[in-house]
Amino acid sequence: MGDIYIGLISGTSMDGIDAALVEFEESSLQILQTRDYPYPPELRERLINAMQQPRSCTVDDIGELDHRTGECFRDAAKGLLDDAGIAASAVTAIGSHGQTLRHQPDADRPFTLQIGDPTLIATGTGITTVADFRSADMAVGGQGAPLTPIFHEWLFRQSGSNRTILNIGGIANVTVLADSTATKGFDTGPGNTLMDAWIRRERNEIFDRNGEWAAGGSIDAGLLERLLSDPFFSAAPPKSTGFELFNLDWLEAASVESINADDVQATLCALTAVSVSNAVRTFAAGTAEILVCGGGVHNAELMRQLGENMPAIEISSTAAAGLDPDWVEAVAFAWLAMRRLQDLPGNLPSVTGAKRAVTLGAIHTAG
Repeated sequence: MGDIYIGLISGTSMDGIDAALVEFEESSLQILQTRDYPYPPELRERLINAMQQPRSCTVDDIGELDHRTGECFRDAAKGLLDDAGIAASAVTAIGSHGQTLRHQPDADRPFTLQIGDPTLIATGTGITTVADFRSADMAVGGQGAPLTPIFHEWLFRQSGSNRTILNIGGIANVTVLADSTATKGFDTGPGNTLMDAWIRRERNEIFDRNGEWAAGGSIDAGLLERLLSDPFFSAAPPKSTGFELFNLDWLEAASVESINADDVQATLCALTAVSVSNAVRTFAAGTAEILVCGGGVHNAELMRQLGENMPAIEISSTAAAGLDPDWVEAVAFAWLAMRRLQDLPGNLPSVTGAKRAVTLGAIHTAG
């Protein structure tokens, strides 16, 4: 029997917490239970505002949000155990990514900020909790992101296979598992974040279900060209990004006021598809197969465009390789917690640009 861990994460969409209860063997895993824990609407609104308007977010705001988000992460873990009928004493540790409010890897003094007080999680569940995974990588010169490629390498790498793992969350990132070469990985640009922000503003909806709104519009070639001219897209890895760059202010600077709202949504969907496809062609040219995970896998229009842009590559979800695409990131942070307790490195310098491999995460005991 293997060791049981919990992984918790909320992405830049801020719709709630993904929680996964996982049993790890030496080279395999089994998901025992999963749970999606939505944020209370008022808290989600405050989190989005804090991310979008950092200059008006006070220290008191951050402190309160850290506490309230920690309570939600705690409750997600407890609910997960209740659903599974498993006692907290059976769980070795929780890996909590937390909720990112700010990620500035290229600032003069680089920093990243994830909230969701891990001491509340540890004391509230009685389970050792590992958190703050990104800071150690940044302290040795890395981007602090993406962190999941080392897990993708462990689970998805196959000898003789040239695979790329594509995670489409708020931001899209790839892990390049080319045969007999070091694993690479980087953020390609916006995943769902701009589409989510635009539909939220224009239609007061959380996301574009199945990409139906985007599919009903027409791609504006001029707008797409202006958006793709951002230097981020042509920059070589290592690189990571977030809402700090790809937000509605960035979009509006590209002159969208005279374009129909549905055509803007169609163009934003195309932006994600084209930027991913360009990144694969440029930095993962030997890719024969792409496995997709994250919320974007459910956007039928986005998946259609990815296939259209990369017709020679076989594209499917990570389910084809044995892991449900909705839970890859939560499982990854459970695995990273295991790495931390084993005192093993959690980063890949070939991905983040760090000077060396380091252990990731701070350990919070239940007390």
